[in-house]
Amino acid sequence: MDEKLKIKISIADRVYPLTVDFTQEEGLRSASKKIDAMIKQFEENYAVRDKQDVLAMCALQFASQAEQKQIDNAINGEETIERLNKINLLLDEYLEN
Repeated sequence: MDEKLKIKISIADRVYPLTVDFTQEEGLRSASKKIDAMIKQFEENYAVRDKQDVLAMCALQFASQAEQKQIDNAINGEETIERLNKINLLLDEYLEN
């Protein structure tokens, strides 16, 4: 079924009503908790003027983490292909003998 839920997510002391798929609820609630925890951390550790600055810092942090994961996955993908090619060469050599 394609059930939709109406939920309220709180981020930076603001409530956002959302209509989401049932399967998205847990992820959205978890993300909002992580955002609020990051906001608290930035407010405690840096001199920030307002919530907009903190939210921008959070957005940059999350975006950079996502980008780094893509870079890491691309590197790991290249290493995997290289290993598979080496195994393939070894198998070819073995089968030729």
